[in-house]
Amino acid sequence: MTTSADELLLPLVDEDGAPFWEYVAHGELRIQACADCGRLRFPPRPCCPHCQSFGSEWRRMSGRGRIWSYVIPHPPLLPAYAALAPYNAIVVELVEDPLIRLAGNVVSAVDAPLNSVDPARLRIGAPVRVVFTQLTPGVTVPRWLLERP
Repeated sequence: MTTSADELLLPLVDEDGAPFWEYVAHGELRIQACADCGRLRFPPRPCCPHCQSFGSEWRRMSGRGRIWSYVIPHPPLLPAYAALAPYNAIVVELVEDPLIRLAGNVVSAVDAPLNSVDPARLRIGAPVRVVFTQLTPGVTVPRWLLERP
């Protein structure tokens, strides 16, 4: 992660993960899959951990998942994050493959701040759907909205 001018952490994009971030910038959640055995893999990497193939493709996901885990960070926090406390950090398991898990935050709307959801509303297993938030020009991240039951 790198830090922006306002001190929020930004993704550090490497060669293997670059396609993921390019799709996110276009409002698509895609996960790398093996072109030979078909298994999804995240984080992206050159070789399939299941069959050792170097063939890959990027599959579009539904953008739906469930909260697998979450925390409400407490001080000491980086100054930009301390101003937003309390906020959440979550891990989402995708409906397409519960072993594919993405870190992020639950927010109340696409451009809402990290502290826009009352932490008391979070539950393990709660359904969520992805949204895409532009943090700075050229940097978009996936975030999550709670689904209504």
